Parts: sequence; C-alpha cells; structure tokens
Amino acid sequence: MPNATALEIQLSQMQKEVGTINSNNDTFFLIVMAVIIFFMQCGFAFLESGAVRSKNTTNILLKNMLDCFVCGITYWAAGYALAFGPGNAFLGYRYWFGESMPDDKLAHWFFHFVFAATATTIVSGAVAERCEFVAYIVYSSIITGIVYPIVSHWAWDSQGWLATAVSGVAYQDFAGSGVVHLLGGTAAFVGAVFLGPRLGRFDPVTGKPQAIRGHSVPLAALGGFILMFGFFAFNGGSQASISASGDGVAIARSIVNTIISGSAAALTAMCVKKLALCVGGCGACLCDCGRTRWSLLVTINGALTGMVTACAGCNVMYTWAAAVTGIVAGMIFLGVSALVVRLKVDDPLDAVAVHGGGGLWGVIAAPLFNTQGGLVFSTTGEQLTASGKALGWNLVGALAIIAWSAVICVIMFGILKCCKVLRVNRETEIEGLDKTEHGEPAYPDDINLEPYKVQSDGNLTPVADVVRYPPQNGGRLQHVGASTVYVDNPPVRHHGHANTYMR
Repeated sequence: MPNATALEIQLSQMQKEVGTINSNNDTFFLIVMAVIIFFMQCGFAFLESGAVRSKNTTNILLKNMLDCFVCGITYWAAGYALAFGPGNAFLGYRYWFGESMPDDKLAHWFFHFVFAATATTIVSGAVAERCEFVAYIVYSSIITGIVYPIVSHWAWDSQGWLATAVSGVAYQDFAGSGVVHLLGGTAAFVGAVFLGPRLGRFDPVTGKPQAIRGHSVPLAALGGFILMFGFFAFNGGSQASISASGDGVAIARSIVNTIISGSAAALTAMCVKKLALCVGGCGACLCDCGRTRWSLLVTINGALTGMVTACAGCNVMYTWAAAVTGIVAGMIFLGVSALVVRLKVDDPLDAVAVHGGGGLWGVIAAPLFNTQGGLVFSTTGEQLTASGKALGWNLVGALAIIAWSAVICVIMFGILKCCKVLRVNRETEIEGLDKTEHGEPAYPDDINLEPYKVQSDGNLTPVADVVRYPPQNGGRLQHVGASTVYVDNPPVRHHGHANTYMR
C-alpha cells in the first residue's frame, strides 16, 4: 500500500507537469501565431502605400502604423471586455482596462487584439487619399473598441447568441470570414460612400471611371506576399491550441486549404480578367480598367479573396472543396469590384470586393462543404434539414454582421460628415496629404511619381514628368511630348532612347 500511495503521488505530479507543459505549449503557439498575424499590418502598409499615389504615401503608412496603436489602447480599454468578458448573449461587461482579467487570458487577449487591428485596417484602404486624420482616429477607435468586439462576442464567445446552438445548429466561422472580413468590408463600403470618390476618379461629364494608378507595383506586390504569408497563421492559428488530440491535423488542414483556395482564386481572377469576361472592368487601382491583360494586382487581390473565403471553413473542408471555393471567390472578387465601380463608389484597394465579397461567400461556403454534415454531402431528408438549418443560421449571422456594422458606421460617418471633419478639402487632396497633413513627403521634392494632374473640371490629364536625376556632365533639359527628359553626356540608352533618362 505505501508503494501504491507513492506511485499515485508520482503519477499525480507527472499529470500536473504534463498539464503545465501542454498549457505552456498552447500559450506559446497562440503568441507565435499572433505575432505572425501582427506582421500582416506590414503587408497592409506595403499594399496600400503602393496602391496610392506617391503624394499620399506617408499618410497611408502612418494610418497603418496607428491601426496597431489605436487598437492596442481601445481593445485593452473596452474591446476585450465587450468581446470575451462575462456577460450576456449580446456583449460582455467585465475586464475593462484588463481589470480582474486572469493571467492565463493574456495570450488570448493578444491573439484577438491582432484580429481587431485587421478589421479596422481593411477600412483604411477604402477611404485612402481623402480621409481626414481626425476622422481616421474616430472610426478606428469605434470599430476596434465597439463594433468588432461585440460581433466577436456573438460568434466566438460561449455566451454569444450566434455561438449558442439553436436546435443543435451553431454559427460556423472558424477564422473570421464574417466576424473580421465581412464586418471590415461593410464598414469600408459605408466609409467610401460617405466620403465620395477621389477627385478625377469618375469623369464629371460622362460619369465613366478613370483609372487612378498607384505609384509602386513592387510595393503592392510585396505587401500581397506578406499578407498571404500571414493568412497561414490567421487561419491555422485559429485552432488556438496545439496540445490536444487532433490539433495538428486541424492546423495542417486549415493551412493547406488556405493556400489551395487562394491559388484557385488567384488563377481564376487572372484568367477571367484576361479573357475579358469581367464586364465593366475591374476596380483595382493599379490596372487599366476594361483592358484584357495579365494583371498582377488582380491576381494578388484574387488570392487574398480566396484566403478570406477560406477563413470560415478551412478546418472542415476537403481540399477539392477548398479549390471550388477559391474558384468561386475569384469570380466574386471581379464581380463585386465591377459592381462597386458601377455604383460610382471609389474603393482604391478593392477592400469591399476582397473582404466583403470574399467574407460573405466564406460564411456561405462553410456549411455547404463541411465534411461533417455539409449540404453538399447530405443525402437523406434528415441530413438535408440539418444542413439547411446550418446554412440558414450562417446566413442569419452574415445579415446580422452586415446590419450591425452598417448601422453603426452610417451613424459614425454621418456625424463626421455633418461636422465637416470626414474629408480633406479640395486643395489638400490635390496637393497631397503627405505635405499638407504631415509635412513629411515620402519622396524628395525633385522626384515626381504622379503621371496625372487633377484639373479644375475634375478630369485627369498627363503632366510633364519632373527630372528624377540631377544634371551631370553638362546635361540639359528637354521636353519630349508630355515628358521631361534629361539628356545625358556621355550617351546612355534607357527605354530604347539613346542619350536620355526618361521616367
């Protein structure tokens, strides 16, 4: 008996140690995934700065930087309490400013903080190049402190009304197609509508869209790569643990389905755009609308749409279902992008199409292709009824997310517009926000990356390029058409023209 007692004590101690190791592993896993997701802010910053004109680069970079800092304070002060504090089916009401929050929830707080920051960053792209800085501070605070936290409480907290099973059916949104992306896309659409289009985006006489190109395709492409990298942690990390049985397989499935859906969407968007099946042209800011070309930016946005779509059901889909989901996502991106342009809404980053369209399709696709009772796999009447309920409940969730975020954002942006603090004045927009708002232009004054100038009638016309290289070796300036070129000596061939540097 004494030996048995000693063994029991040792066994109990070993179980505690194993439990501690598992808990530490889960905490470390969550923190590492959250740090990678945090790096997505860098991806957003590069993508957005490349997609705007050079005169607004500093402004968009600062806003992306502040997404982290504003969210850090608002989510600590109120967001986490509303999202995951003890409360009722609508919201939580404890842990304000971290008060009484257990230490074992710190990793959970950090993980959901980066999700909240993602939701508000989506909006910054849609309102780029004409939003007042004060308005940005207000909307980012409200979205990260109130709008997003309450929706995440509905869907991801055990007390939330969407998460609570109704007739055995619960809302399915593993990594936030609806909670993060559909919410962000809806807020982006409302913000873009209230702000109105950028000067010159639509012809003032005919109303036809005029392409306003961003200043750096390489920056935008780098941002796209970083975002795609971050999506693996965004979706895989949503498992929230690594120590339980089946965690490894679920994480691997989520990551594999994410890349498959993104790949299928990217190829679909690229090819459909090339084949000119996208009626009305695309809204991507860096491509020539209505032209049938192999577009890099359309390909990137298509991939991001596919990964957004994968968020909801990446942990419960077969790989072929992820491919089908991605193909549909690529077409949805092009369709929503064209629709937004037809509505005369200016979305420089196609945030509405990528996150709104992709998020809505993801919420629908999850109950369709769920390997455990999805509508596609239902054969009996009982199975069809259960899967139909699951699809219906997800649609209810999507509509609730759209309605909640739209109503709050209409009120918020409406008040900002009435107070005349929503949009910068015409002179500031023409001059660029970098100089007028910050006094820190992203590029030296002797470098001009703007191919167009906004005229008083709202049209865009080419302007002479500013010399990018200082005169050397007795060089001189010449004008060739609309371009200013620098004639160098000795001869240098650039873009097929001898003796000239030409941008």
